[in-house]
Amino acid sequence: MILPILKYGNPLLQKVCEPVTVFDKALEALAKNMVETMYAAPGVGLAAPQVSVLKRLIVVDVTAGEKPGQLIRLVNPEIINQEGEQYEEEGCLSIPNFTGKVRRPYRVIVSGKDLQGREKIVEGEGLLARVFAHEVDHLNGVLFIDHLGAIKRDIIKRKIRKKVRAGEW
Repeated sequence: MILPILKYGNPLLQKVCEPVTVFDKALEALAKNMVETMYAAPGVGLAAPQVSVLKRLIVVDVTAGEKPGQLIRLVNPEIINQEGEQYEEEGCLSIPNFTGKVRRPYRVIVSGKDLQGREKIVEGEGLLARVFAHEVDHLNGVLFIDHLGAIKRDIIKRKIRKKVRAGEW
């Protein structure tokens, strides 16, 4: 089932999510729906708060479903190591049609659990590292525009306010 994605301005997007403590069919169903939602958007990552669930769950597939076996579902993810730096254009499904250059680590090691509660360690570099950092930020109530310079961030916020007034947001 495709879930509605919250847009910038919704206060849930700025909340810190609770850790997942129950690994059950409901968690599996949420993850499945998040994957369908991410692919339909289309996107390469989605965090539970973007679909109104304040739990620490992310889904990631940098191929956007193009290559089987690339989908990663992580519960309670935490970046435990990061190296290097990349400064690239970034967007977000919760802030559609806006992008900005964000500084992220080039390589990360992420610790978390799978949907059954088993420990999982995932390494990523380049785009995958960027997506992990972006999605973990969501779990902490941080959006990519929070990493932008004040001028660029204010321009985007002004344009969004204008869209809200016009009923387009």
